[in-house]
Amino acid sequence: MTKNFVEELRWRGMLAQIMPGTEEYLNANMVSAYLGTDPTADSLHIGHLCGIMMLRHLQRCGHKPYLLVGGATGMIGDPSGKSQERNLLDAATLYHNQEAIKKQVSKFLDFDGIEPNKAELVNNYDWMKDFTFLDFAREVGKHITVNYMMAKDSVQKRLNGEARDGLSFTEFTYQLLQGYDFLYQYQKYGVRLQLGGNDQWGNMTTGTELIHRTLGNDAECYCLTCPLITKSDGKKFGKTESGNIWLDPARTTPYAFYQFWLNVSDAEAEKYIKIFTDLDKETIDALVAEHNEDPGRRVLQKRLAEEVTTMVHSREDLETAQEASNILFGKGTKETLQKFDEATLLSIFEGVPHFQMPKDQLGQPAVDLFTRDDVKIFNSKGEMRKLVQGGGVSLNKEKLGAFDQVVTADDLIDGKYLLVQRGKKNYYLITVK
Repeated sequence: MTKNFVEELRWRGMLAQIMPGTEEYLNANMVSAYLGTDPTADSLHIGHLCGIMMLRHLQRCGHKPYLLVGGATGMIGDPSGKSQERNLLDAATLYHNQEAIKKQVSKFLDFDGIEPNKAELVNNYDWMKDFTFLDFAREVGKHITVNYMMAKDSVQKRLNGEARDGLSFTEFTYQLLQGYDFLYQYQKYGVRLQLGGNDQWGNMTTGTELIHRTLGNDAECYCLTCPLITKSDGKKFGKTESGNIWLDPARTTPYAFYQFWLNVSDAEAEKYIKIFTDLDKETIDALVAEHNEDPGRRVLQKRLAEEVTTMVHSREDLETAQEASNILFGKGTKETLQKFDEATLLSIFEGVPHFQMPKDQLGQPAVDLFTRDDVKIFNSKGEMRKLVQGGGVSLNKEKLGAFDQVVTADDLIDGKYLLVQRGKKNYYLITVK
């Protein structure tokens, strides 16, 4: 073995609970371990990343990772941390989502190698779809008592009024289904360890209980969880005002993705750089020391944003995101602006005043266009004239030479945008339709 997997998780702050004997078993064997993920969308978001990084470290330490896509369990919902049931997905949607998730996770895990510890993707829908209710009740249900299931925290929370409508039978059986996943993979693939977020501990231990009751107490099976990652305000990690931060560039642009990491607090950056990058302890300790000497330079945030953006997207996407970030801070040229696709352009200028103008207005002097009632960038023509003379007005990152310079269709970025800058920091985006 190259490294001790548990030790690697421990110093990174990625270890919450671990069953007795797990570390010793991992140190003595090449272990197959699985982590379940929910296929209700065709992209993962950064809330899933801690689990994916656990699998990445597992594989790098010489063990074999299984990513279980919960095609069956994803159809019914898990009571832990949820207050509502999920919608049923059809098989075609599930398959599409599974393939999209595999493509994303392939950047973190090696699915194609010839090594015995190459990663595998499995879907519990494959073994649940033909399992009848009667068979399930007889083969699985008889081993676990209702008292045992009722004692779980996730069940107790729902029953004690955290959700308005209690707990459905469907969700109550969720822990049995998840437990059966472990038993099935134990027997079929030799999986001995389940990984997951700490909110899954109750469901995970139901799996080890089911294995012991089915196969005997000497069956070796273990669980290990990572802490639930939260932001410094205690809120759920990965959520922003505008929603989740997705790994799919069509849902969250690489620029917005990069900005998310760049804008975390100092304490978060120190925590996240251990969890979400491959950097070793020595490198991270040196970065933390450098950061603490001059927090204003945001050394940790910059390195964190670079590492995660490159890993999830690519080096080119990182460079584009960095160029896009520079635009707002006075750097960048018209050429730079023209390189961005529409989604990136809109996410860069998301917070700036936005106007619309009919296309047939083009061909007029700038001073007429930018002082109109519906495009109120300057209060008066006189004000604009004065600012232009002082070199304080730019169109598409180029200084406006004359206040009556004619604006034409050739000036449009991406065929439909004009970016006006007034002074150093005030930007205005005009959509020309």
